[in-house]
Amino acid sequence: MTHKLKDFPASALQPWNVEAKSPDAFVLDQISINVTAVAASIQQIANSRTNPPAAFEDILTQLERDGPVESTAVLRNS
Repeated sequence: MTHKLKDFPASALQPWNVEAKSPDAFVLDQISINVTAVAASIQQIANSRTNPPAAFEDILTQLERDGPVESTAVLRNS
């Protein structure tokens, strides 16, 4: 997972049988596997924030600000 996909061409990663993904693509993959687990993980992050406290929506807003716009939209609509 990287923001710098251009630095990891598929041809260079092929020998290791791995693929570079953007953070948004990675989270979308996780959502497609188990949206409930992803939402629970985000809720767990929110619950761990105590100073200041955070809600589920606060964590989504922070994620969205950092780049995973599509995945936060999917989570908001789930």
